[in-house]
Amino acid sequence: MKMIDDVIIIGIDSGYGNIKTANCCFPASVSAYDKEPVFKENLLVYESKFYLIGEGHKEFLADKTRDLDYYVLALAAIARELNIRKMTCGKIRIVAGLPLTWVSGQRDEFRDYLLQNKAVDFSFRNVSYHVEIVGVDVFPQGFAAVADRLSDFRGVNMICDIGNGTMNIMFINDKKPVSGNMFTEKYGTHQCLLAVRENVMRAHHTTVDEAIINRVFRFGTADIKEDYLKTITDTATDYVEGIFQRLREHEYNPELMRLYVLGGGSCLIRNFGVYDASRVTINDDICATAKGYEYLAELNARKGISR
Repeated sequence: MKMIDDVIIIGIDSGYGNIKTANCCFPASVSAYDKEPVFKENLLVYESKFYLIGEGHKEFLADKTRDLDYYVLALAAIARELNIRKMTCGKIRIVAGLPLTWVSGQRDEFRDYLLQNKAVDFSFRNVSYHVEIVGVDVFPQGFAAVADRLSDFRGVNMICDIGNGTMNIMFINDKKPVSGNMFTEKYGTHQCLLAVRENVMRAHHTTVDEAIINRVFRFGTADIKEDYLKTITDTATDYVEGIFQRLREHEYNPELMRLYVLGGGSCLIRNFGVYDASRVTINDDICATAKGYEYLAELNARKGISR
């Protein structure tokens, strides 16, 4: 969260698995209720409706404006950032993003979606908030996370941003992004999770909790029996091989270029990938893109540009 004059800039990386801001991360899932639910640790109340943040599972939607969920999740993100500074009101500029190749086609619609109310009153975790949304910037995912360090990208560089639902690929050559060489694939970590569940069911005739799978993804291991762990790690290894295959299809050559991996799926590359560590950089800061959105918004604000 940054401030320019009296406007608070809040970067929100609205992923298909998690919502990230510069300072926090929480599941991109929400359940709506007409009456106040019994359990309300992460309860958001907006327009007389009750929303439990982080409950349930959000299905993949290429168009995030199809329902109200991502708007409600944005309000929760704003509340979390304001709470860090012990604030409950203010003028907010939301800075969000979309997959690389979807930005041009969906930017205006997504901006209007986040701007649907100029003044918003809501409560989150029993704290009331009043915010004025004064503007929305929408930037391309992936690029935002490295925008503040373009000077480091000499020569040919491939950027690979692995999220829950999509994988974004772009090139930065001699410190400049190559606009005509960007790709978005539906090959995020959720596809790996589904493959793990299927393989565990096939091999062991049982289901495995998502928390266990995610722990193996993040750390390479978990407190489970060795045969189950092997099934999960073998599946993750196959998935990472699939990532590199797709990168090669987009002309990745480790001898001629450097690879920069970011996003929630970067831990899979680190734990299960085979690569030359001297030519591959892994940025496992899950909040890097949200921080990058704020950097770009601040840069544009000082230049008098809005996106």
